[in-house]
Amino acid sequence: MDAMARAVIRASAPASSSSGCKMGITSHGAYQDDNPIDFALPLLMVQMCIVLALTRSLAIVMKPLRQPRVVAEIIGGILLGPSAFGRNQSYINKIFPSRSITVLETFANLGLIFFLFMVGLELDLTAVMRTGRQALVIAAAGITTPFATGVGVSVVLRNTISKEGKFSAFLVFMGVAMSITAFPVLARILAERKLLTTDVGQIAMSAAAVNDVVAWILLALAVALSGTDTSPTVAIWVLLTGLAYLVIMFTVVRRFMTWVAHHVTENEPVKELYVCITFAGVLASAFATDVIGIHSIFGAFVFGLIIPKDGPLAKIVIEKVEDFVIVLMLPLYFVSSGLKTNIQSIHGAKSGGLTVLVIASACLGKIVGTFVPAVVYGINARKAMTLGFLMNTKGLVELIVLNIGKERGVLNEETFAIMVIMALFTTFITTPIVMALYKPARTPIPYTLRKLEMCTVNDELRVVACVHGIKNVPGIISLVDQARGRSRHSMRLYILHLVELSERSSAIVMVHTARRNGRLTKSARGENHIYVAFEAFGHLSEVKVRPMTVVSNFSDMHDDICATAADKRAAVLILPFHKIRRADGVLETLNTGFQFVNDQVLQHAPCSVGIFIDRGLSDVYHAPVQLVPKSVSHSVAVFFFGGPDDREALAMGCRMAEHPGVKVKVIHFLSCSDGELVTHRKSIVISTRKTSRKSIFQREGEQHHYHVDLEGVDFEKEKQIDIDTIAALREEDKQGILYEQVPVGDPIDAVMDTVRNCEYNLVIVGRARVPCRLIASLNNLALEYEELGPIGSVLASSDPSIKASVLVMQQYTNKNEPVNPVHPTPITSPEVP
Repeated sequence: MDAMARAVIRASAPASSSSGCKMGITSHGAYQDDNPIDFALPLLMVQMCIVLALTRSLAIVMKPLRQPRVVAEIIGGILLGPSAFGRNQSYINKIFPSRSITVLETFANLGLIFFLFMVGLELDLTAVMRTGRQALVIAAAGITTPFATGVGVSVVLRNTISKEGKFSAFLVFMGVAMSITAFPVLARILAERKLLTTDVGQIAMSAAAVNDVVAWILLALAVALSGTDTSPTVAIWVLLTGLAYLVIMFTVVRRFMTWVAHHVTENEPVKELYVCITFAGVLASAFATDVIGIHSIFGAFVFGLIIPKDGPLAKIVIEKVEDFVIVLMLPLYFVSSGLKTNIQSIHGAKSGGLTVLVIASACLGKIVGTFVPAVVYGINARKAMTLGFLMNTKGLVELIVLNIGKERGVLNEETFAIMVIMALFTTFITTPIVMALYKPARTPIPYTLRKLEMCTVNDELRVVACVHGIKNVPGIISLVDQARGRSRHSMRLYILHLVELSERSSAIVMVHTARRNGRLTKSARGENHIYVAFEAFGHLSEVKVRPMTVVSNFSDMHDDICATAADKRAAVLILPFHKIRRADGVLETLNTGFQFVNDQVLQHAPCSVGIFIDRGLSDVYHAPVQLVPKSVSHSVAVFFFGGPDDREALAMGCRMAEHPGVKVKVIHFLSCSDGELVTHRKSIVISTRKTSRKSIFQREGEQHHYHVDLEGVDFEKEKQIDIDTIAALREEDKQGILYEQVPVGDPIDAVMDTVRNCEYNLVIVGRARVPCRLIASLNNLALEYEELGPIGSVLASSDPSIKASVLVMQQYTNKNEPVNPVHPTPITSPEVP
């Protein structure tokens, strides 16, 4: 094609000009003299990349301040607008030219429609209707008081800076903006601060749900009043048609969506037709409200409300749309808001004073309106004040209200900027003030059976076992089945499904139903395949099983795990290793966050801890339905060097020996030099057989080191306790336990020679925090997995010749709690649910 032809094509393209004309969709490329950012699609992609990079960077900066991501996104939107970067006209003309705003806002509003649909999915109307009188009164006062202050402030603003537009619509918009509580943001803050399941958190969530419903109704009224037609009959027709729409949605459409939901089965692929019906319903409902004269977001919100919450449909739909909407599309809405926000319009003493007045009125109205009825209902002043600040949370919902008001011409530029600053301020102060005001006290339940070494066969063994996902379930079931002992009713098992708290709606939905006091844990029954598997195991083995879920950040997930173990008075806490076995036998990392969690649990656990490395322990069952077969035959080895952790490993092995299908062999490694230390080494560089030490250990200084303070170790005392423990074991002459002494010079070589291609299904070792002399020779050894200790790190290596699963035990120790480790006096704990 010659140059003249290309010129004709470019001239005929409607968007090749960089002036204010309509933009074309795609360019012909830079080689044909087209600037891609002069065209709609390439420019939108550039805008999205800039928005994601800035908002995510700000979210990282704000994370140490415990701020929800919505704060970073609001600030990012303001920075990209005329308040900061937009002061550079070259930047605005190239990146956010006026002719591109329609495309940007269309895309952003489409994301907003699906976000409001997800908000409707999260909000359970039946739970709102069951709200107690206390929460209902607090919600009512928390709406009416700030609404009244908003009306008062609107009079002041009307007489000063906001004289245009309808006064009735302005009053309602200001009242709604002052009185609204951002339900999704509040849930996130409560979850992060471990307040969701406290009495304050439960009241806040119930009141916020009521607040949300009332606020949307008031906003619909405000939108109806803000129409271009000044005739009152138009507003009446809009409201009547809106009521008719609601009747149709909650009768006809709701029954149809209930029928659709009943045809979606848990744990089975959902038919594409049902997903298509749901998405089309969102768009059709949004279109219907737009036709009526109410904003399209109301249609999406109402459609989300009518979908049944008790089936898998709501969860499946959220999982399909949440990442695309929340991660990619919704940040564009903050940018479109930021492009309308000009902080520079707030100038002079009058504007500054009005900003302070608006912020003070919003905070006082909400806090006082919540505080007074809470105190009347007997809530102490500190909790009531905390509740007031929580209900004062704003965020995205506030921006939606303000943007609609700006679009309808109700709010001018200066008023809009003042209200955005108010929303940002009230959300920003919530977390730090709540942290300072309210720290729920937990009364720990005293108990003494904190380790296996103290338990006898007659004691009920309480176990807390954690799982990351369905892949951990078979191995944990196999391990627990072996440890349940001889008596069918000798174990109580608590299962914790660990879920990372994220910005995803699915995590927040899980959060809403949390019921455990003081922590983010909830009872979970019947719907999740993880819990179904454990409950089936409980019925077949007659083990008492209670499954729960922990939804938390990795940074403080260990608090929930340890608090649950303390409340349940567990003797041992089982954690899955952060790696799982692939089909080819290689251990693959799932999430390094779980490695951090394991490390923190080891430091703070109120009982003994076992880290389980599963290499197919359940394979011996041969069939997933045979959860507890009578003919199972397992071979377990306990590697005993000495020290309290090894003694706990030995106690676990003795417990497993009570199982009729488990054979236990205790291999006691003794020093060849009769107790003298082997040569000290800072790293191991020898290679034996097919295994390179580099595959087991990292180079010195690269990651972690095995290090203990040898000055505090009384080797002779520990050695005598080990001798007494072994002597007591051999005197009892338990069936199913074999004992063998193995003299060694190098403990690493001895372990590798013993475990390589062995017949053991499971190897139990101690973490060796307080080592014997033989293990002390490995002091300062560079390890790959510090949380496993030297022997555990060897057994967790990628050596393909190691086939056995591994359990690394750490014994609970309390310096203020003297215990006879050989002949403990068992104390039977009272019943704990």
